[in-house]
Amino acid sequence: MDDLEHWIRLAAIPSMDRLKHQQWAELVSSADFHQLDDQQLQQLGFTAGQIQCHRAITPQRIEHCLEWLQSSPNHHFVRYTDPLYPELLSQIKQPPFALFIKGNPALLNEAQIAIVGSRQPTATGKQVAFNFAADLCRLGLTVTSGMAKGIDGCSHKGALSVLGNTIAVLGHGFDTVYPAQHKDLAAEIANSGALVSEFLPDVQPKGDHFPLRNRIVVGLSVGTLVVEAALKSGSLISAGYTAEYSRELFVIPGSIYNPQAAGCHQLIQQGAKLTTCVADIIEEWSFLQNNSLSTVKDKEKKLQTGLFDDGLLANVGDEATAIDRIAERSGLSVAQVSIELLQLELAGEVAAVPGGYIRVRRA
Repeated sequence: MDDLEHWIRLAAIPSMDRLKHQQWAELVSSADFHQLDDQQLQQLGFTAGQIQCHRAITPQRIEHCLEWLQSSPNHHFVRYTDPLYPELLSQIKQPPFALFIKGNPALLNEAQIAIVGSRQPTATGKQVAFNFAADLCRLGLTVTSGMAKGIDGCSHKGALSVLGNTIAVLGHGFDTVYPAQHKDLAAEIANSGALVSEFLPDVQPKGDHFPLRNRIVVGLSVGTLVVEAALKSGSLISAGYTAEYSRELFVIPGSIYNPQAAGCHQLIQQGAKLTTCVADIIEEWSFLQNNSLSTVKDKEKKLQTGLFDDGLLANVGDEATAIDRIAERSGLSVAQVSIELLQLELAGEVAAVPGGYIRVRRA
């Protein structure tokens, strides 16, 4: 068994802290590591659960990981000891032992802001997430989120709409796209940014994976922006990680009558920065203060030359039209159509319905 296979085995073991990372990274180089029995592993600091997990990694699963890595030059495995391992992520209490990456691994060391929020946001929440993501990308930040429905997806799309960098951290392996409706979004992010997972490719989505994902989203980022969050929202877990890691926490306020804003108001009461515009974020970070929205004129010129098609609306009718059908009619990619449809939805021109989108007819 070679060095890479040892690393894959250890990457599958949960709940490891930085000290164990250092110790176990040295173990990986040992030629007889795979021959150690359970008692010897316990002496080296493995818990019973970690030993059980270690033994459950079959040769077939290892082979599947190796096949995934070899199947594309866009697939990467970044070890805790690699120079490409993100510096900020290495500073958290329980950093991943390794990361599977689809896309550009160097992007993980760029300055990032996490944008998180409700899976069922209001129209205003969608627009805020999209616009903030776009403006922050214009300033040179990379937008990082979890590719969930709602605020996560709007944030990724906002970044892509201005040709910005965006990273999606997954709560499962790369054999699955979750939610399934984000299949095209995932492909777009992989092509121009990065998809990241600490899980082996065959690992399926599970409820307890998503708080683990959240720690990586926050751990990669210099700060977190919460757009809409109810009192029991998972975004409050991300906010807790942000405080634990001593990163900046920015929160968008909302109506006192909107339950999706109740968690945001609680965070503001607890000391998070009330945020109503991008300038509120810029003033906290000196490395952004020399930037301005004018620094991305080249990107905006590219957008004006055809990323969006003014005639797209004409391809949406009174009956539900699938995104694939709209893309076929307009000649745009599904990913581009998805981004523009969100903008049209925010503008009140179309509405999402089962089966696709319909045109909103004004009285």
